[in-house]
Amino acid sequence: MKSLKKMMGGLCLMCAVAGCSAPAAKDATTSETNTKDGTNAVIENILSRRSIRKYLPQAVNRDTMQIILNCGINAPNGQNKQSWEVRVVDNPDFINGLTEVYKKENPQAANEPGFKNMFRNAPTVVFVANDGAYDFSQVDCGLLGGNMMLSAWSMGIGSCCLGGPARFMTDSPAAAEYLKKLDFPEGYKLLFCIAFGYPDETPAAKPRNAAKVRFIE
Repeated sequence: MKSLKKMMGGLCLMCAVAGCSAPAAKDATTSETNTKDGTNAVIENILSRRSIRKYLPQAVNRDTMQIILNCGINAPNGQNKQSWEVRVVDNPDFINGLTEVYKKENPQAANEPGFKNMFRNAPTVVFVANDGAYDFSQVDCGLLGGNMMLSAWSMGIGSCCLGGPARFMTDSPAAAEYLKKLDFPEGYKLLFCIAFGYPDETPAAKPRNAAKVRFIE
């Protein structure tokens, strides 16, 4: 049974890798992305994704994270500048040490039920920085982040895009040591973080305001 599970896991990873490579152009009438029951797997993944704020303690396997990162850097970006820098941290010493700094300046945070770390208790965190010299860089980074979160969800891994921890790290002198460890090049600024981990909750979908989207004749 274990060997079967391992083989299936390997097949899933191979499929995910293939999905993040540059595919040949397809005719608009093809239905290769449809599942056996007739639903479109890509659309189903997008519509079922949820922001996860409760995680199991184990970190995401690095081989799996590498697939997620590959999907991220294959996102569309202006002039192919790839105007992002990405750092992955699954070291508890880094996450917990930074959290202790955060708690000293925000003692009320530790009073939240189940609080373990400032990244929604996620065991793996991705830090994304943008190139301040390029005015489209924030959009590029957003597209990269979206690719990562959707690819993660397709493999059963939850995520949550976080702005608060990034602001704390860039604004608080006490966090400077940890920001320096991320080793971003000069001119790049930490824009957001993404928490990754195996979900420990199944949140319901929140309503979307369809009135904000219109066709203009």
